[in-house]
Parts: sequence; C-alpha cells; structure tokens
Amino acid sequence: MKKENPIRILIADDHFIVRSGLVAMIDSEPDMEVVAQAADGAQAVDLFEKTKPDLALLDLRMPVKSGNEAIELIRKQSGAARILVLTAFNGDEDIHRALNAGAQGYVLKSSTAEGLIPAIRAVAAGARWIPRDVASRLAMRNTFEELTPREEQVLRELATGKANKEIADSLGISEHTVKDHLKNILGKLHVADRTEAVTAAIQRGIIHL
Repeated sequence: MKKENPIRILIADDHFIVRSGLVAMIDSEPDMEVVAQAADGAQAVDLFEKTKPDLALLDLRMPVKSGNEAIELIRKQSGAARILVLTAFNGDEDIHRALNAGAQGYVLKSSTAEGLIPAIRAVAAGARWIPRDVASRLAMRNTFEELTPREEQVLRELATGKANKEIADSLGISEHTVKDHLKNILGKLHVADRTEAVTAAIQRGIIHL
C-alpha cells in the first residue's frame, strides 16, 4: 500500500545485516519509507544529494568516509539536512564530535525500536534528540580539559605501543617535548600512567584502534 507523505529516509551503515534490519523496522511504520541505502560514508553523501531524503540515519564507523565526515559534507550540500546518528560508540568525545559536525540526534545501537522510531520522527520534524544516557555521557566531557591536536597525535602513537623516542621520531619532535605532552595528557585525562591514558582515550572515543 502506498504511504501518504511518508518521512523519506536514507540509511548508511557498512553492515548489511544491520541495514536490512533497519529497513524492515522502518518500512513497517505507517509514516516512514527507506528511499536509499549506503554501505559507506562517501556513498551516503552521494545518495543524499540524489534522493534528497527528509532524514539521514548514519553510523559513525564506516569505510571510505567516516560518519562524521559524511555529516559535514551532507551539511555543506544542504544546510537544512536532518541527520540522526545510530552507533555503538558511546564515548563522550564521539557524541560531541558528531553533534559538532551537524547531527541533530544521537541514538545508541543498544536501543530498541521504541528508542529509535520516536527519534526519527522528532529529528525529521526539526527537533533535537539526545536521550538521557547520551546526555549524561556528554555532560561528563565537561569535567575534562580538552586535548590539543598534537596531544591526540601523541596518544595515537602511544596506543601503538611506541616508546618516547619512537614517538618523537615519528612526529618530528624532541623526546623532551614528547615527555611534556605525556605529562599534560595524563593530567587532562585524570590518569596515572600511559596504559591508563590509552584505555581512557579509547573509552571516551578520543582515539579508535
């Protein structure tokens, strides 16, 4: 049966089974219709331009272009684009970056249909959708001082198991400078050593392995 003025939705997720489940769930709603499916971020940007959906439902971890890159590009195409993130990433930094890129809502994949369907309707209608669990994680971010881009680079190198001298050689800085950055990183992340720093950075979504 043809739906009357349904919410037209683009789904972008690199897992076929996840996409199929979302399509089945959304298409069963009387006021929604999936008009396009993308398997990576670049495809999501192209399909958004071609189909001009009412809402894009995007994962964050995708090949070719990440979810955040896709959000930024879609928003450049269309300032009025409505974007809802559906992801397993629950770190405060993940949430902050997605909203900063231009998403209007953020739902975790651990949610049920009862958590996702109202979010789609709300964001498509022009509202923001930040569930309580997401909002509390985002609020936690305010208790930390932000890392500089260079400190994030040092953290990524640290996560690969490199020693200070190797990090210095890789980034073209002195070993002394690496030590200074490490001291700042430990203080900003409220941790005692290098291992804790990497663990905390991964949990918060500052870096991804």
